[in-house]
Amino acid sequence: MTALLMTGFPGFLGSALLPKILARRPKAHAFCLVQEHWAPLAAERVAEIEAAHPHTQGRISLVEGDITVPGLGIEYVDRGRLADVTEVWHLAAVYDLSVPEGVARRVNVEGTAHVVEFCLARKTFHRLQYVSTCYVSGDYVGEFPEDDLDLGQGFLNHYESTKFEAEVLVRRAMRAGLPATIYRPGIVVGDSRTGETQKYDGPYMVATYLQRLPAVSLVPKVSDFGKVRVGLVPRDYVIDGMDALSVMDGSEGKTYALTDPNPPTAEEVLRLMAGYFKRRAIEVPLPLGLTKAIVDRTPGLEPVTGLTAELLDYFASPTTYSTKNAVADLEGTGVQCPRFASYAERLLDYMVSHPEHSSQAMT
Repeated sequence: MTALLMTGFPGFLGSALLPKILARRPKAHAFCLVQEHWAPLAAERVAEIEAAHPHTQGRISLVEGDITVPGLGIEYVDRGRLADVTEVWHLAAVYDLSVPEGVARRVNVEGTAHVVEFCLARKTFHRLQYVSTCYVSGDYVGEFPEDDLDLGQGFLNHYESTKFEAEVLVRRAMRAGLPATIYRPGIVVGDSRTGETQKYDGPYMVATYLQRLPAVSLVPKVSDFGKVRVGLVPRDYVIDGMDALSVMDGSEGKTYALTDPNPPTAEEVLRLMAGYFKRRAIEVPLPLGLTKAIVDRTPGLEPVTGLTAELLDYFASPTTYSTKNAVADLEGTGVQCPRFASYAERLLDYMVSHPEHSSQAMT
């Protein structure tokens, strides 16, 4: 029996990805590394997956641990169970634009270092499937290539900078011989077919802002909305892409930007959302710095409007993303990224009908 280890379960991507991985690996058993406080939710999610996907029954085990601890915090009694692990899916990270530096470094950088150490310690190891982010690009101006990383960019927040550092670690290990593939999702939104999501952050905050305002709403125009591209991508494209690419021999050693090759402009995102909520959005040109300061320093403004200062940067981003590797290698697999306009309404339908979700990430 072969085995794989997944971190980041029962998160939004991992929960949907796991049954696909096991379908492609009929003889594999999956171990999901789970922090103690997420164990009950993880057990519920496993039961749901096994009920919906019979081929996974009896093939998923939960192992308590913590990527921020050397040895992944795995108890001695469980280490023997992981002896046959030949593939690791590292999805765990803090996906939060306002995360404090200490937390981001402990999870995103130190956690990744511990995962790499785990991989290197295996006698037989097939591949590390590492989930990075397009936003290792930081404030780079122009089209950010998949094959590069350090192009002298600065960073907008600790999420970006620590994910950059984590990818540096993975690439260093790859140069030393670790077999790995790197995936860089864009801003992940809900499923393009069902609208399902786990939290309302990123562009959902714009929807919340419009939803809460009167029929005629003022929108701070912090950039040329007609030129700025917003790197949105539905969950299903990301997981289908990773699933297909992960078993290709030619994908080892490559980096894939899993984001929309034809991303919507900020103007299109705003227009589609305003139209859904029947709002007339009046754009008011305001400098980005001033707008961020107002949102950040005005007591109570963020919870009332749904906007955050960190979000505004992404509606003034000078960066676009090359997806040449992803598009070329996914050709013929049937995996294609749908245009945002084709599924935006489903995202908003789900948001309106599921108010129980929040903007908080799993930590």
